[in-house]
Amino acid sequence: MISATGVGVDLEGTTVLDGVTLDVVEGEVLVLVGPNGAGKSTLLAVLSGERPPTRGAVTLDGRELGAIRHRELARLRSVLTQENTVSFPFRVSEVVAMGRSPWARTIESRNDIVAVADALDAADVTHLAHRRYTSLSGGEKARVSLARVLAQGARTIYLDEPTASLDLRHQEDVMRIARRLAGQGRAVVVVLHDLTLAGAYADRLALISNGRLEAVGSPAEVLTEERVERVYGLPVELHLVGGKPVVVPLRE
Repeated sequence: MISATGVGVDLEGTTVLDGVTLDVVEGEVLVLVGPNGAGKSTLLAVLSGERPPTRGAVTLDGRELGAIRHRELARLRSVLTQENTVSFPFRVSEVVAMGRSPWARTIESRNDIVAVADALDAADVTHLAHRRYTSLSGGEKARVSLARVLAQGARTIYLDEPTASLDLRHQEDVMRIARRLAGQGRAVVVVLHDLTLAGAYADRLALISNGRLEAVGSPAEVLTEERVERVYGLPVELHLVGGKPVVVPLRE
């Protein structure tokens, strides 16, 4: 379990996160939602150990996250950030294989070929394996970056807006992958803007507003019309489809 307690982050004199307490649990999909600038990506970076908190603490099974060496941390968790740039014209298979680097010179490295092949298949990019990464479209690059994260084989996976540049089918594919990983006993944390997509696939939603944890719970508990309207400043209607909340903005 990864636990954040009283986490706060200050950037250039501005409080970006304040007093956030949240657990990341194996076997579930936790989705972070909230308006632009609410602090979702910063919280993901803190939970994953990419950014140290200004205040509070983050622990992994009771160990301070900041005290874990980088290579060990890379074996425990993998992170897909919003910015995934590869400047050199590596082939897609080579980019995905980079995800296996934490396991170099360990017995786990014998699984590299299978892990890369499985990741390419899961992200639906096997047919791109011999293409140069720099020749791909934005959506294709996003799926290759996801495959690299999957190849890493970590127990905890952090995905920052993994569906942002994807079409409808591949958005669903990404979230099905997240659900499958959770079904395997892994912990998955995803930042999403699409509240309906979040409500369809999350075990728990954490709604962030102005750097604070506004609410955390099941999608039905968190996504109420009153709360969504107050946090997003937009009137909405909520409908249940298959027991999952669907958020519909009210338009003139």
